[in-house]
Amino acid sequence: MSNGNPFGTPFVDVTKILEQFKIPGVDLNAVLEARRKDVEALTQANQIAYDNMQALAKREAEILQQTMTEWQAAMAGMSRKSPAEMAASGTELATQAFGRALANMRELAEMATKSQTQAYEVLNKRFQENLEEMRKLMQPK
Repeated sequence: MSNGNPFGTPFVDVTKILEQFKIPGVDLNAVLEARRKDVEALTQANQIAYDNMQALAKREAEILQQTMTEWQAAMAGMSRKSPAEMAASGTELATQAFGRALANMRELAEMATKSQTQAYEVLNKRFQENLEEMRKLMQPK
């Protein structure tokens, strides 16, 4: 880009090009502002998705750490038991582990759903704004 601004936006060059093809009744600045808002909405949605994916990964690591700690404690306790006690404890531990696994899966699914919903809401809001802007542009002056 040789527009005199090495840190400028790509819209500057587009503006110069579009000014050559002026269309009566079209506010070029409004069109460019709308595209800028589109980019901002996409950036915001991506940031939400990124932040929530980090939170999801962190929670998965916490669940793994907790599971490993509980497993180690259970195995240490098993070494002092008779075979019959180990079998009974094993069944109880398996039932508890299954219940925790289901709860953890539910929690992670809810986190992922929340993340998707938040990102969708940002994009949907911008879509609705685009529709309103288009409606206003189409009205006779």
